Amino acid sequence: MSSPLYEQFQYGTTIWSPLASGLLTGKYNEGIPEDSRFAANRGFFNDTIESLKKPEGQAKIEKVRKLTEIGKKVDASPSQLALAWCAMNPNVSTVILGASKVEQIHDNCKALEVMKKLTPELMEEIEKILDNKPAAAPTYGRNR
Repeated sequence: MSSPLYEQFQYGTTIWSPLASGLLTGKYNEGIPEDSRFAANRGFFNDTIESLKKPEGQAKIEKVRKLTEIGKKVDASPSQLALAWCAMNPNVSTVILGASKVEQIHDNCKALEVMKKLTPELMEEIEKILDNKPAAAPTYGRNR
């Protein structure tokens, strides 16, 4: 999906929190690990923790589980798949990484290799799981 704004002015957007505060790492698929950011900062993340217990939060977790399976097809962790998917968007110029451990940065940078493995078919599978692709911009009967 391409936006007329990005095309016309050759802009790109910056992706902040591409791993959704760690949700897209897959580590919360089975609950809140004791060594996680959510557990260490329960007060700050309380609303997020509580939202994951609700049906909408459980639906998010189920999507992450499905994305984890797609990642296995290309030998990628959920984090690497999420970052590669973000970076593959033609309207994205920057993906901001954050980490609490050096190893996480090394792991996240492997998304560059994963990008080479994401075929149009796999991208379509991902889009179906996410089900959040924006609608095409209206043209009001004009060609762009």
